[in-house]
Amino acid sequence: MARTANIFARVEPEIKEQAEKVLEQLGIPMSNAIGLFLRQVVLQRGIPFEIKLPKNKPLLIEELSEQQFNAKIEEGMADLNSGKVVSAEKVFARLSKDYGL
Repeated sequence: MARTANIFARVEPEIKEQAEKVLEQLGIPMSNAIGLFLRQVVLQRGIPFEIKLPKNKPLLIEELSEQQFNAKIEEGMADLNSGKVVSAEKVFARLSKDYGL
């Protein structure tokens, strides 16, 4: 067996738990997944996935003018009235079903 080195990392408990659930379904121990990630860093000579800022930056109420704020509220009301909105309960039920959250 090859020699190994220890890595200690601090991560948010929720992220760790969610990752453990996914990796368990894949049959991959956490230490193997971390090893796979590091091997890909070496092979690709960088992070093995694209890292960029989100296209849709979250809205900050402090950055909106009164007119912009009112327009966003009107958009939301229009979506609600046209049925384009899904309840939080349905979203969480789907996440729970699909990802065991």
